[in-house]
Amino acid sequence: MRVFRDGYGVPHLRADTVDELAFLQGRVTARDRREQIEVERRKSEGLLSERIGADGLGWDRFARRARIDDTARRCFINLDSRTRDWLRAYAEGVRAEGLVWHPWSSLGVFLARHIMFASFPSKMWNSHVERTLGPDAVGWFLNEDAAASSGSNSWAVPGIVAGDPHRLIELPGVYQQVRLSCQEFDVAGLTFAGVPGVQHFGHTGGVAWAVTNAMADYQDLFVEELRRTPAGVEARGPLGWEPAESHTETIPVRGGGSELVEVIETARGPIVDGNLSLRTPTRAGFDLGFGALLPLLHASTVDDVADALERWVEPVNSVLTADTTGRVLQLTVGQVPVRDERNGRFPVPAWDQTYAWQPGHVPMTRLEVTGVAVNANDRRPDTEAYGNVFASKARAHRIRELIDEGVPSHRIHMDTPMRATSLEAGRRAAWRFEVARRLHEHPALKPLMQPHGFDPLFNGWTDPRVRIGNVLDGVLVGLGLTLAEVVDPETIESGPWGSRHLLAPVRLPGSQVEIPRTELSGERDSVLCLNSIPGVTDLCSRGPVARYVWDIADRQRSRWVVPFGASGDPDSPHFLDQLPLWAAGELIPLVTDWSALIEEPLG
Repeated sequence: MRVFRDGYGVPHLRADTVDELAFLQGRVTARDRREQIEVERRKSEGLLSERIGADGLGWDRFARRARIDDTARRCFINLDSRTRDWLRAYAEGVRAEGLVWHPWSSLGVFLARHIMFASFPSKMWNSHVERTLGPDAVGWFLNEDAAASSGSNSWAVPGIVAGDPHRLIELPGVYQQVRLSCQEFDVAGLTFAGVPGVQHFGHTGGVAWAVTNAMADYQDLFVEELRRTPAGVEARGPLGWEPAESHTETIPVRGGGSELVEVIETARGPIVDGNLSLRTPTRAGFDLGFGALLPLLHASTVDDVADALERWVEPVNSVLTADTTGRVLQLTVGQVPVRDERNGRFPVPAWDQTYAWQPGHVPMTRLEVTGVAVNANDRRPDTEAYGNVFASKARAHRIRELIDEGVPSHRIHMDTPMRATSLEAGRRAAWRFEVARRLHEHPALKPLMQPHGFDPLFNGWTDPRVRIGNVLDGVLVGLGLTLAEVVDPETIESGPWGSRHLLAPVRLPGSQVEIPRTELSGERDSVLCLNSIPGVTDLCSRGPVARYVWDIADRQRSRWVVPFGASGDPDSPHFLDQLPLWAAGELIPLVTDWSALIEEPLG
């Protein structure tokens, strides 16, 4: 087993066997991202408070109620034996560096990161809007022309697959750049810290793939009616009262003390807030889709990628994959349940059979592509059947225009009319900020400001000020107003956009790490989708968490970048060394020549 690094500290790992390579990946991840994966494991197990104190209780209560760790354990048991052995090898590598890590911890980390990545918190919000403003107002916040807060892009042109996934910008970053080489495969790509292999973006030499969110709706909330009897907790189901599982767990809190949390699970799923139970494909089938990960590493053609991803469960993704034969496939992968249309918008009554999940899943798509293909979280024939809220078409249309103009892929990433140095962009953003702020006090929206009754953990989805800022144009249309009718643009003064639009990553709990002042271009409906929340903050915590350009014919001409660096250690020279490149839209080379790398003693 051997570890090599390029000039940016990106690990290139070599081993004789697949499991030795997994062990090595686990060990190097524990070295490079020690604090990060420790926090991620604790989040999956509902043990964050034990590390950071009472500030972690909100998450820990949710993690226990949602049964994240229990789901990870059960999904691990249900995996094929080969994948279980592979995960054990990775766990042994992490433990070799002195960290606690179970064979199922990677599943828990992946699940904890994605459980609120989809639609269920928005259904909480929709119910609040329906209750306070009426059913017609729900549509104001679902308007695709208003642009959803998503911003991921991917595209395929002859010989190239490129893109930029958008999420919360975290420090250390959510993705690790890595190369994994053994006798069976040689794969470069991006992996979630704490998860073996390469999941969403990779290049095996023969085939490459890129992922965006398909904007599918695959999680449901059920309104439960519960009662306590001498025999235990019961829930009212479609056939009457039925037993529910119930037990109490103890959350240890740093500094002394603990908190008890009651965990209740009905036939629909675990109670996650109040009387709302959450049903997901993963919990319903105890399958997180990890059976796809090893076959994906072995892929050499687009059909191999498609076949591997037939095992995928959630999140439901759009995938573009191209191989050296010139073929390109457009895939939608994952599991979407078959159920009533209202399930897709609101919490539904658990006792009404109308809203029960039906057997099977909505069939996924596999389409051969010729010419140019663009995915930008938009409504398309290959995604329309799976969701009900998509991003506007603006980004997809703009990417196609740039491709038609011959703009190189690495420049497409940075396309935006909102430049950091622009006074006009700063004025426009300040105008929209003030409009959103005024709407917080608009008489027609006053009922929306009533307490929503949900746990503060969900405020990113249920805070009216956040939601108004995220879909400002849709709210204005609903109120029959224009920007100028709310605020006269001539009254707005502002400096350059970058003076307000600063990078503000989400740090590890308790982290005091500072980053250089980084002024950003971009706005939510441009290709360079660097989001802020009008009326709340111009600071930017959401945007491209990686960029990549995969050259299909010659992998060594590929390029990539992440917002910060390969290391999670603030004392490492590779903690922030990619930040200025990321901010400027530059990419670093994917080094494939082993002789151009520096070997690192494994120790």
